[in-house]
Amino acid sequence: MRAVMCQSYGEPDSLVIDEVPEPEPGAGQVRIAIRAAGVNYVDGLLAAGSYQVKIPPPFVPGSEVAGVIDAVGADVVGAAVGDRVFATMGTGGFAEKVVVSAKAVTAIPANLDFARAATFHQSYCTAWFSFTRRTEIRPDEWVLVTGAGGGIGLAAIDVVRALGGRVIAVASTDEKRGLALAMGAEATIDPTTEDVKLRARELTDGAGIDVVYDAVGGDVAEAALRALRFDGRFCVIGFTGGIPRVPLNLVLLNNRTVVGVEWGGWVMRNVAANQLLVGEVLAAIADGRLHPVAPTERPLEDAPTAIADLLERRAAGKIVLVP
Repeated sequence: MRAVMCQSYGEPDSLVIDEVPEPEPGAGQVRIAIRAAGVNYVDGLLAAGSYQVKIPPPFVPGSEVAGVIDAVGADVVGAAVGDRVFATMGTGGFAEKVVVSAKAVTAIPANLDFARAATFHQSYCTAWFSFTRRTEIRPDEWVLVTGAGGGIGLAAIDVVRALGGRVIAVASTDEKRGLALAMGAEATIDPTTEDVKLRARELTDGAGIDVVYDAVGGDVAEAALRALRFDGRFCVIGFTGGIPRVPLNLVLLNNRTVVGVEWGGWVMRNVAANQLLVGEVLAAIADGRLHPVAPTERPLEDAPTAIADLLERRAAGKIVLVP
């Protein structure tokens, strides 16, 4: 079968399509014939060897997949050949098939296609975890979402709206700001031409932002922190723009709270609690409160370009590879 291989750490263009043996499920495992594989920023970091977790090459990148179970190992209960499922794992997703633990698969709701099922999980669960576990969004609170035109940002907008909050979206291109507005943001800010702090305060009639959801870091982080009201909360999601250096007096003098949001790390320590969280997200999708966007579909051969687009912040919305 075909798979995208990281033979050694490097730039995205060092990834190659290779023929590898088709995996066979062992006890407690199932094999998924992949119909779609989500592409995430972390995939590029892993392939470059620059993520905090190092996976020795060679390996197949890709951590989110959706497809059909086509083989089942011994002692598997609750999963069968023909089931439509999605799964999250560390690596292996950029391939035609993958073997995972039967406990790692979840049935795809009837109203989700394979492409959405392969791209909603990490972004929506991170946002839901942030706004229902790490902090709580109260009705009509203002949330400033950075990186709002990407998959993480669009999911955050959708979750905030579902929970009764209001969103100001920070995004660097017309296309990304348009996607944010379509998802439910009430206003947008262009960080390349506007002062994020001043514009956010104008849009909130001088009150300031209640919650920041920062997936960018870099120079935007301090401006977003300054936009917070007294007692505001700053959720740290990621650093696509680099790890920021933020003066902590901005936190102290305004009684602000900085909240780390690491859903993946929490999952490993709270498996049962995460199952409840995922169930809440799926229920909100099923009843129409959440609306995962259709990702851009690309062939497996486009994996290097897709990852490069994410790393260089050219991509708008989500990207999925279709074997």
